[in-house]
Amino acid sequence: MPTTTYAGSAVPVDDEGFFTDPARWTEPMAEQIAKEAGIDTLTDRHWIVIRFMREQYAAKGTGPTVRVLGKTSGVSVKELYQLFPKGPAKTAAKIAGIPKPRGCI
Repeated sequence: MPTTTYAGSAVPVDDEGFFTDPARWTEPMAEQIAKEAGIDTLTDRHWIVIRFMREQYAAKGTGPTVRVLGKTSGVSVKELYQLFPKGPAKTAAKIAGIPKPRGCI
């Protein structure tokens, strides 16, 4: 299994770079992952989504879809695409250190 180093810690990831062990994630890692995804600065609105993704993963075993994110996170679908232009659910999941949500391509 491949590993990637974030914030000085090697973490196991899948072939697409998603964490295979979300417990290894830390908030400082998110900044580096975001930069690699083309997001220079994580704002408070980004963090709302990132923390929501982690909470949903902990509760349900998978990250939410864009539709669920837009309805339940407090951030509209339109804003999700502004915050995470390369695909909100997939990009936010990667930054949040959780596996790729079901249904994401």
